[in-house]
Amino acid sequence: MGSYSPPPPPREQGPVRGDPGYPPREQGPVRGDPGYPPREQGPVRGDPGYPPREQGPVRGDPGYEPEFLPPGTGYMSPPPPPVRRPRPSWAVAPATYLLVGINCAVFLYMVAHGVSAIAPTTEQLMHFGADNAGNVLINGEWWRIVTAMFVHVGILHLATNMWCLWNLGLLAEPVMGSAGTLAVYILTGAAGNLLSTFSNWWWNYPDWVRYHAEWVSHHVAGQALDPSYVFPAGAGASGAVFGIAGALIVLLKSHRLPVPPNELKKLRRSVIYFAALNLVLGLSISLGTAVAHSGLNIDNMAHLGGCTCGLLFAAPMVPRLGSPRRLFQLRLRIAVGMVVGLLVLFGFYLAQLPG
Repeated sequence: MGSYSPPPPPREQGPVRGDPGYPPREQGPVRGDPGYPPREQGPVRGDPGYPPREQGPVRGDPGYEPEFLPPGTGYMSPPPPPVRRPRPSWAVAPATYLLVGINCAVFLYMVAHGVSAIAPTTEQLMHFGADNAGNVLINGEWWRIVTAMFVHVGILHLATNMWCLWNLGLLAEPVMGSAGTLAVYILTGAAGNLLSTFSNWWWNYPDWVRYHAEWVSHHVAGQALDPSYVFPAGAGASGAVFGIAGALIVLLKSHRLPVPPNELKKLRRSVIYFAALNLVLGLSISLGTAVAHSGLNIDNMAHLGGCTCGLLFAAPMVPRLGSPRRLFQLRLRIAVGMVVGLLVLFGFYLAQLPG
């Protein structure tokens, strides 16, 4: 049999943490107590003694080497931004360039068919569409009201009108749009030619009566009655140019335009000076021609009619810049409809004059 040994006596254990007799742990001062010693700390970023951080070359430095990721990491460089092609100059104001091109093309066509480039005759101008009160009111050639604004009396006449049209058109087209620029050119040019027709009929009607009586009494078979012997021919885009100036005078006053007020005042003042100076200059030349019985004949009624129609055309409009698109288009239709109605009524009145 084996020997038996009794189990050891149980181990005496004192109180543990949490028992009532457990002595509390002695603890020194903690952070925030009056006796807590402050922590020693070296200089921080921004202090005079803080050592600068060593940094290698950055992008743009001579020694900078870009980091290349190995293939297969899944990284894809972002696509390059799309390159915007600059808009051609004609795309900024297509209506202006179109009108200048048509006028120049008509002049070149006239010269190519034997018309003098310096001093074309009245017969040549009438053949290619110039305006004449007798041809319009007596012969019923109303199409001349429109065609006359594309016919010019020589290269100098064309150059001055196209220079003014180009400058005013580049200013007007952003304000009234391409359709508005075409509309104001055609309608105000027609208004100027209609007023010129009325003025020429009123001034020259007594001569027409005498010429008609002589033609009837000395009529030769096959000889047509030609009103151009009595009524002067009218041609040129100046009435339409004055019409664009008149429309700008109204539209440049709008507070909707996103342009500083001082700049708007300068632009508007320059257009007013242009219109006033050219009206006065035309009247002065016509007065000198009347006194000297020779010189240039300026159609001031076409200028006055075009400018007045331009003011009326722009009265119900709002500028394209700074206005809602639908509002601008609505006001443009109202302006076109109003001016067309007035021109039709005026043309109907003129048609009754020969009777």
